[in-house]
Amino acid sequence: MRTPRISLEQWAAFKAVVDEGSFAKAAETLNKSQSSVSYTLSKMEELLPTPVLEQQGRKAVLTEAGEVLYRKATNLLKEAGNVESSADLLAKGWEPQVTVAADLLVDFDPLIRALAAFSNESPATRIVVLETTLSGTDEALLERRADIVLSPKVPPGFLGKPLGLVEMLPVAHPNHPLFSLKTDVTEPELRQHRQVVFRDTGIKRQQDAGWLGSEQRWTVSTGATAIKIVKRGLGFAFIPPHMIKEELDAGELKRIPLDMDARKLLPFHIILSGMENAGPACKALAMHITTQFLKESSK
Repeated sequence: MRTPRISLEQWAAFKAVVDEGSFAKAAETLNKSQSSVSYTLSKMEELLPTPVLEQQGRKAVLTEAGEVLYRKATNLLKEAGNVESSADLLAKGWEPQVTVAADLLVDFDPLIRALAAFSNESPATRIVVLETTLSGTDEALLERRADIVLSPKVPPGFLGKPLGLVEMLPVAHPNHPLFSLKTDVTEPELRQHRQVVFRDTGIKRQQDAGWLGSEQRWTVSTGATAIKIVKRGLGFAFIPPHMIKEELDAGELKRIPLDMDARKLLPFHIILSGMENAGPACKALAMHITTQFLKESSK
């Protein structure tokens, strides 16, 4: 690979002159003498095939080529700064990658906000998000495939911090036969109809959490598929409200009124798979996740 002829110091001087509008002000910003900045820029321009600056009175103005190179130089200097920041974080023990396993039932909006906030703090840290269901979430934790786990339950041997509650709404198409009953729906009446349930992503301990023992059961892998099936009037399902807000508002899905106003509420927690050995990046991301979910639950 060819070594660049122009140094980062020269690009930084070029950017400072443009940003400040003069060599004198750029020298103050860079804590250098004006003659040093002028010399740096003159040597840089000798290496370029076309001028990037032209003098208009006492002000240095970009040429057409200079405008293009200014944008590229700005990106180059920013990336160089990111490299140095990454080196500093790695020297302090920050992990290069953090893996998060989030159960399908968890609202991903606060999680995405947390990831965005964390990326501002540590842009070089890679993030892997595993979307899991039921025992698949447990396995990601127990097998240490995830550093941070968002799960409705805390397996034995782990500690979890509660982040809120997920309500599983019983819903169906407004024309579903369940809505023709004159009274609130009982559990035995639900069992007489097809239920759509989420497939367990685990391998070792498959679970059927949420299934009521209906004679007919359709099992799907994603919430999107479950919603499509229920919207077609082909069954009912228990689905978190954050996944079907638009469908409920549009009247495409309707909440099934259960006898005695029965509700299915699932607490969910944040769990660190290696609490005692968690690195600074893992702890920082866990803090952002906790903050965002607690903000959401307080609304």
